[in-house]
Amino acid sequence: MRIAFLGDIVGRPGRKAVKIWLDRRRRELDLCIANGENAAAGFGITRKVAEELLSSGIDVITGGNHIWDKKEIFEFIDDLPVLRPLNYPEGTPGRGSLTVEVKGVRVTVLNLMGRVFLECTDNPFRVFDSFYSDEGILIVDFHSEATSEKQAFGHYVDGRATAVIGTHTHVRTCDLRLLEGGTLYISDAGMCGAVDSVIGMGKEEGIERFVRQLPVKFQVPKKPKEIQVSGIIFDVSESGKVESFEPIHEVYVRGEDGTYT
Repeated sequence: MRIAFLGDIVGRPGRKAVKIWLDRRRRELDLCIANGENAAAGFGITRKVAEELLSSGIDVITGGNHIWDKKEIFEFIDDLPVLRPLNYPEGTPGRGSLTVEVKGVRVTVLNLMGRVFLECTDNPFRVFDSFYSDEGILIVDFHSEATSEKQAFGHYVDGRATAVIGTHTHVRTCDLRLLEGGTLYISDAGMCGAVDSVIGMGKEEGIERFVRQLPVKFQVPKKPKEIQVSGIIFDVSESGKVESFEPIHEVYVRGEDGTYT
């Protein structure tokens, strides 16, 4: 079974890059997961954007701390395969996991959020323990700011989760590997969006925020020269063992006609 996980999709440039990549690679995949909490203009996700991503070939969209930024999310989060972190309090709309059948095998996608430098949620380590079942394949999107928390979680669930893929910081890390117990791990899968940017947002606004220390509004670049796809692709046996894996990183350049190749 071949699975792809695409890192945080940031605005229209990210959606465009993902579509290009999926048009070329979707046929070889059995399942495609992507973090989409920044897919609508950099903050949150709308029904229109979610449906666009799903029609591009994504099967499950995961979220994080920005999942609620577009208030219409409450109108469709129960209808589409869009996840919010499972460790939000009981009664929060939506769901934190989704199980699908792929080639006769149960594959569960679990969305959890860390607590360091993010809003207070239930303990993701304990929530995982309560959720865990040894049936089928389990892929965790661990949405967290602190690398230490991500690494600790990876080791904590090693041998139980098939893969733990970090999101949120938008910069791919170089620690993609199999842990001792066989769990595939990376601290951050990276970002799908504008290359010449500050984590997918306009670099001018990013610089001004740090120089002037004022709450400048972030905006996604409208026509970036280059856009990128970042993520992980891996093969899993029916028993849930990761057999091979590799990072995804492709850059597309905008031509004079405005199209990216």
